[in-house]
Amino acid sequence: MNSDFPRILSLLRKEKGISQKLAAEQLLISQALLSHYEKGIRECGLDFLVRCADFYDVSCDYLLGRTPDRKGSTLTVEDIPDPEITSGRENVGAGGVLPVLNKKLIANSLNIVFDILRRTNNKALTNEVSVFLMIAVYRMLRVLHAAGPKNQAGMFRIPAHCCPQYADSAMQISEANAGAVAKGFAMPGLEPVKDKSSLVFNTEMLGQTYPVYSSSMLNLIKTAENRIDFTPTKQ
Repeated sequence: MNSDFPRILSLLRKEKGISQKLAAEQLLISQALLSHYEKGIRECGLDFLVRCADFYDVSCDYLLGRTPDRKGSTLTVEDIPDPEITSGRENVGAGGVLPVLNKKLIANSLNIVFDILRRTNNKALTNEVSVFLMIAVYRMLRVLHAAGPKNQAGMFRIPAHCCPQYADSAMQISEANAGAVAKGFAMPGLEPVKDKSSLVFNTEMLGQTYPVYSSSMLNLIKTAENRIDFTPTKQ
């Protein structure tokens, strides 16, 4: 089978709120065998996989960790909701204005980043930058998830005790790959940027090209550098 199946199988049962004994009865196997499946000690057959898919109302691909969609559909660009459309009116509420302000600064800055990536017309650079940013969001999601005592531990495949280190490593690799291909160096399996003129920008260019978003980008830079708190040494 694979390493995702035991985790997903156990998670689905817990989501359904039933005991291992009851799930085993419904799936026509012994509790001991189900326990082995959930722990990854034994591999199941195709017939059991199909029974699980029917019982938990998910696709076999979802059970095997091949898709994040429970029904097994492939996610396309058109399927992804536009946050500017779906969020509706911003709700300041008890949380104050800071979450709304920071979200807009980040979202507007990302509009510039991905437009620059679009102009490079380089798939490798776009993928490496995207992976870096996705892992950054993933890490903060795990920080929030870990603080909730009732949150399901099986939601994530990577154990909490080693996730930060693995995430650090993956982000550093993506950053190194992005830097290399952006500078025109060929990396294994990654095509370098051929025309680096698309990566030339400054404050004047940002203001002219992105009049709506440039102030957000400059504020993000200022906020980030204040937090980094770097003080250059005097020569």
